[in-house]
Amino acid sequence: MRSIFLEKPDPLELRMRNSSVWGRVSVWLPVVVACLVIVAESTDTFSADHTGGWLRPVLERVFGPLRDETAGEINHYLRKTGHFCGYGTVCLTFLRAWLLTFGALTDLGRRAWRWRAVIAAVACTAFVASMDEWHQSYIPSRTGTVHDALLDTTGAAVSCGLVWLFFWRKQRRGRSLR
Repeated sequence: MRSIFLEKPDPLELRMRNSSVWGRVSVWLPVVVACLVIVAESTDTFSADHTGGWLRPVLERVFGPLRDETAGEINHYLRKTGHFCGYGTVCLTFLRAWLLTFGALTDLGRRAWRWRAVIAAVACTAFVASMDEWHQSYIPSRTGTVHDALLDTTGAAVSCGLVWLFFWRKQRRGRSLR
């Protein structure tokens, strides 16, 4: 079977593949792993104070001595970049799982199949981000903010946009040239 990001699979083939327990588990296991990574990173261990403690010596080895404000700013922006990219990756695991799940439906055309999967993937990622921020609001060394949840959801939407740009847009363009 080709990549799920390239073409809609045969629904009968998917149903046969997903009829076993391992087939169903293999569809959603990457999502579970990605969410477990988020849970692990949502602890005190990954608070800004702790990441700054190990990041600053690395940065100073590369760039030389840093002022406290500069080191704090770099830590802040790297953490926000991590939010954006990390949740973009979480969304890709959701997108794969939803594409495989909705691909087993015979009544969906290619466009509806993709849109339904994208909407579900971004919505699920937004839910995970919201729950993560809510969880962090109970940890003294962390802050749970709506801004981070919005940043995470934006990372999810951008990752789906990149899938469209690099995989789905080319297919449509290739068909129109024929």
